[in-house]
Amino acid sequence: MTAVSAVPRRGPAQAARGLAGLALGDFRDRVRRPAYLVILAAAVGLGYLAVPEAGSRWVILNLGHYRGLYTSAYVGMATALAGAIWLTLGGFYVVRNAIARDVATGVGEVLAATPLRTAGYLAAKFLGNLLVLGSMLGVLAGTALVVQLARGESTAVDPVALAAPFLLIGVPMVALTAAAALLFEAIPPLRAGLGNVVWFVVWMAIALGGQSPRAPLGGIGVYPVAASLRRAMVAQGIDPAGQEFSLGLTYLDRPLRPFAWHGFEPGLGFVLGRLALVGVAAVLALLPALWFGRFDPARRAAPAPEPQAAPGPDGPAAALPEPPATAVRPVPAPARGRRGGAAGRLFAGELRILVQGVARWWWLGALAINAAAAVAPAPAAAAYVLPVAWIWPVLIWSRLGTQRHEHGVEALLGAYPAARGRVLAEWAAGAAVAAAAGAVPLARMLLAGDRAGVAAWCAAVLFIPAFALALGTLSRTQRLFQIGYLVLWYGAVNGVPVVDYMGIVRDGAGLAGPPPGAIAALAVALLAAALVTERVRRAGIAPGRR
Repeated sequence: MTAVSAVPRRGPAQAARGLAGLALGDFRDRVRRPAYLVILAAAVGLGYLAVPEAGSRWVILNLGHYRGLYTSAYVGMATALAGAIWLTLGGFYVVRNAIARDVATGVGEVLAATPLRTAGYLAAKFLGNLLVLGSMLGVLAGTALVVQLARGESTAVDPVALAAPFLLIGVPMVALTAAAALLFEAIPPLRAGLGNVVWFVVWMAIALGGQSPRAPLGGIGVYPVAASLRRAMVAQGIDPAGQEFSLGLTYLDRPLRPFAWHGFEPGLGFVLGRLALVGVAAVLALLPALWFGRFDPARRAAPAPEPQAAPGPDGPAAALPEPPATAVRPVPAPARGRRGGAAGRLFAGELRILVQGVARWWWLGALAINAAAAVAPAPAAAAYVLPVAWIWPVLIWSRLGTQRHEHGVEALLGAYPAARGRVLAEWAAGAAVAAAAGAVPLARMLLAGDRAGVAAWCAAVLFIPAFALALGTLSRTQRLFQIGYLVLWYGAVNGVPVVDYMGIVRDGAGLAGPPPGAIAALAVALLAAALVTERVRRAGIAPGRR
């Protein structure tokens, strides 16, 4: 009788080391990528803006006409709140491709052959996302220290008061963001561009509703901080009535007046709520284990069987009978080229490629938006319906400049004799979508004699596809435009004049934002950048050039 040795099982310590190794490997891969550096630089810039110079009118955190003195407590809280808002948006788009990269690189198939369980894989990916966003939060904390010393209102550094807001405010929010990115990847409808738009809507709900006293689990944590600031104002004889708490980039008519604030002292309920928020994030990260196949072929849908040869009398796979011969017709002579016809056919082809695969519900939504513009008052059609009409096609515009790379035909199109014409036709197709989406608001502005609105509309039709084409050609991914355009659109809708490319922010009878000529010039510059990028890439992939 032969003894059978048992297969050694992995102990908890060995499993934990394996999960930590996967998380660290994912972290190291992410921090080498340009997207990480871009979002990190933006977070550092936001930390600088959260504690502006004493005479600045651009602020992110204020309580009416007041702000806290730049001590470690206030600087840490202002930077942590601003970082929590930004990292829940920009950080999501940095870490949301953890599973997709394993699919693209083939690592997923290797992991499917290991004893790693699905829950362990998701836990490792969640920890990797958390490390990436946590590193950004740590850099932001270092920025807060530098900014406090640079502003010079208080050079006494309190490390606990400076770091506590990042632990209580920042860590729960980045944990929720890390889990949401993983959850979106595991839900098929939310894996691509639709997920980017859905998360932007979720982020707006978090940014706005998270400041309410009834926000679940304390939301961002703003309400108790604002209450603490108001108590400090009352203690110093300042009436807080009418001094509304604001968290977001705002331009004021005069600089803020400082008052002393010694920091936020969280209660037990607040701390438990923050811990519960981290626990909810962990549950959301592991939830896809109920349906996620972890790259196991046995849990995927079986592919359709290939047609087999019919069995014959002389073997199991005799050839199928050949189709009957057909009469050969003479090939007609090629039609003569018509002057100007090639450009039109190229435009029609690019437009057809751009809108291919668009679902019927999208077209019905576009019709409903234009119907609303037709019945709404003329000012409302320009100020409210037009922004909706120009956010609806964001997933279509994000295809500009990216489809050649995504479908693997970039090298083939490199041999096209007139790349400039193709790029211009692609931009014109995007402009046609913008014009069609905003056609009824334009008609309403024409009937109302709104010349400024019509000029802004025309400039925006030129700008939107140029912006999408430039970012798509440069990055070869749809995500950069989806993020950038959503942020730009959100700023315009919230009345920030400097980013109002649609002409919806008015100053009396005129436009408060950039003049239409400047928007059109920017569109030309972006289109030129796309052409230059395409020309450089074309020279790099041309035959005989390396």
